[in-house]
Amino acid sequence: MRTTASSSRDATVLDRLRASGLRPTRQRLALAKLLFAHGPRHVTAESLFNEAKAKRVNLSLATVYNALHDFTEKGLLREISIKSGQSYFDTNTADHHHFYFEKTGKLQDVPLESVRITSLPETPEGETVERVDVVIRLSR
Repeated sequence: MRTTASSSRDATVLDRLRASGLRPTRQRLALAKLLFAHGPRHVTAESLFNEAKAKRVNLSLATVYNALHDFTEKGLLREISIKSGQSYFDTNTADHHHFYFEKTGKLQDVPLESVRITSLPETPEGETVERVDVVIRLSR
């Protein structure tokens, strides 16, 4: 039997998908519930795929990648590229920066006001700065 809190969370996730213009397929709904049910978090496609499998959600890794990119395109997630071929997806879409722990591969939010950028290069003609993402890499 579903609890009221669980049903309410499911409705919120469904509303979020619909508001973004994404069709709420069974796979997208299942992944969105995993992503957004427990507050801000950072995931890789592989970690979300493994989490879905542990919850007995039947989907492929390609479906997870497609959903994450769809969610990012619609503004539900932010993609953080750490190195070639390694991206994290952040459920916190507000402007902020990150610590990246090289040894563990963990990302941690850094408040926007904690980083001061005093200068940026002049942008090419016709271009404007959309946002500046700072990843501070840490090692022991």
